[in-house]
Amino acid sequence: MSSLKDMNQEKETELQAAAFRALRDHLQSRTDVQNIDMMNLAGFCRNCLSRWVQEAGTSSGLEITKDEAREYIYGMPYKDWREQFQTEATEAQKVAFKDSHE
Repeated sequence: MSSLKDMNQEKETELQAAAFRALRDHLQSRTDVQNIDMMNLAGFCRNCLSRWVQEAGTSSGLEITKDEAREYIYGMPYKDWREQFQTEATEAQKVAFKDSHE
C-alpha cells in the first residue's frame, strides 16, 4: 500500500480534487453556517472559494463568471442561497469580523 509521500503528481491532484469536492458538498449541506462565521473562524468563506474557482479557471484558459463560480460552490444561484439561508449578521459577528481583519 502506498502512502502520501509515495504518490505522484497525478494522484496528488486527484486527492486534492476529491478533498475539495468533499468540502464543497459539505458546505452546500451546511446552510446553517453563515459566511461571516467562516470568515471569523477560518479567514475564508464560500465567496472566497468561488473566487478561487474562477481564478483557477482563468489560469487554465476557461471563462468562468463570478455567478457561475458561486453557483458551483453554493449549489444554486447565489441570490437564491442568500434569500433562503443568509441571516443578518449579529453585532457580535460584526465586531469579530472587524477585529479579525485589522
